[in-house]
Amino acid sequence: MPSLHEIQHRMRDAVVAADPADALLALLAGGRDPGARLAIHRHHYEASLTRALTDKFPAVVWLTGERFATAAAQAFVREHPPAAPCIAEYGADYPAFLAGRAGAERLPYLRAFAELEWHLGHVSIAVDHPPLAIERLASIDMSELPDHCLTLQSGLRYCTADWPVDDLIKQYLGGAAPERYAFDPAQVRLEIRGARGEFNIERLAEAEFVFRSAIAERSTIGSAAERALDRDTTFDPGQALLRLVSAGVAIAIDKPEAAA
Repeated sequence: MPSLHEIQHRMRDAVVAADPADALLALLAGGRDPGARLAIHRHHYEASLTRALTDKFPAVVWLTGERFATAAAQAFVREHPPAAPCIAEYGADYPAFLAGRAGAERLPYLRAFAELEWHLGHVSIAVDHPPLAIERLASIDMSELPDHCLTLQSGLRYCTADWPVDDLIKQYLGGAAPERYAFDPAQVRLEIRGARGEFNIERLAEAEFVFRSAIAERSTIGSAAERALDRDTTFDPGQALLRLVSAGVAIAIDKPEAAA
């Protein structure tokens, strides 16, 4: 008699990989056709995850058409089963997978569009924390401020794209397709912020984007400023920091132990 762990492993392979070994079927009691019963579970597993993906990426369905999107979701489920119990995290690799599908070449912006939708789904369920008071900055010695790091709101993402996918997703959200829509390549740097079912997408200038995304990665204020100045020598780090804090994006400031 196999151990419980072995049975669970065989059951997983049967449902996820469609590999119902004879040894497993012999353990399934009741009924005349255990393989058919197992196929029902397999179908439910695939259908549930396919629906989860298409529900998570409704704008992709709108853009590509239901037939393409459903086939892509089914293929993704077969090739990339969930690796964690949290279904909310399932689909992080889906945008890249979509871009590799036959037919995706007619939509060179598909991956960037899907990545933007993935970010929107995550920021919209975040919960805002009380913002950092501007007075907190004033309490820190100016000579030590560059060595500090900021913690930003959880519902915040930064991404770039070679197409104006923010405009395209606004067309989807608007619900009305224009008679003619010119969509040409153009690099955009986006700040995506959301909480409690709402979100906002804003385009940033290159240096501002570099500064804010570096801050989001927990770079020190000084390091983030240097990276931004490498892109634009006229960039004003002090004003950029004030804009960041005034926008309620930052929630805490601290000095890493290595810099203390």
